[in-house]
Amino acid sequence: MAFRQALQLAACGLAGGSAAVFFSAVAVGKPRAGGDAELRVVEPPAWAGAARPGPGVWDSNWDRREPPSLVNLRKRNLEPGEEELASRLDHYKAKATRHIFLIRHSQYHVDASLEKDRTLTPLGREQAELTGLRLASLGLKFNKIVHSSMTRAIETTDIISKHLPGVCKVSTDLLREGAPIEPDPPVSHWKPEAVYYEDGARIEAAFRNYIHRADAKQQEDSYEIFICHANVIRYIVCRALQFPPEGWLRLSLNNGSITHLVVRPDGRVALRTLGDTGFMPPDKISRS
Repeated sequence: MAFRQALQLAACGLAGGSAAVFFSAVAVGKPRAGGDAELRVVEPPAWAGAARPGPGVWDSNWDRREPPSLVNLRKRNLEPGEEELASRLDHYKAKATRHIFLIRHSQYHVDASLEKDRTLTPLGREQAELTGLRLASLGLKFNKIVHSSMTRAIETTDIISKHLPGVCKVSTDLLREGAPIEPDPPVSHWKPEAVYYEDGARIEAAFRNYIHRADAKQQEDSYEIFICHANVIRYIVCRALQFPPEGWLRLSLNNGSITHLVVRPDGRVALRTLGDTGFMPPDKISRS
């Protein structure tokens, strides 16, 4: 019976839902004397926030940018009338769509002991050129490039930006590589628990800071590029789609790949492409 319940829980989680589902009970195959599997409950990290709606329910206020969340009614002694409230809510409605392009850095020297020495390989530089050409060919008016402050991301950004003249670049530590959350199924040999605890809060902060619907003052659709790392991108995709983020390690991204997220004014999120490298010749594709 417990095993069947575990399967039902897993099915509900994979069906989608909100952040509460992300950190719900996970079944682990540890048989008891009676033969049934014993359930292990994974507690949500402290930075995960309060409970959200249950499985299969899209949280339309996932970014806390629904107009009622932006209006502070307590500023006044008297509550506003219906007309005034409706006007104030309308003032806070997003009007534009955000197009977010998440680029994984190109191939780099993984064996270097110091981070500053983990520079791009010759193949990695070719990959960055191809990614830059691809982005330029889209004919979009990119608003900015935000990139990780790690060496491989900086070098990838420098090469890509040559193909996008005039687009400003911003560096941030929030997008540095790390271990966002303990994956399910677990990989016990990969990272200790303390690493997830430290990196997870930072990568979650990157998600909250950069992935949300447009500001109400934004009148035109925006096209933004974020150049960072596989773990960060995979976690962001799961969070944005309200999929269980523990599944991030099940996704795979090639070097120099393009992932395209769309965040609409009503908070709906769509994934246009995930890890696209179809613009690269087969002999130029790698995942290291």
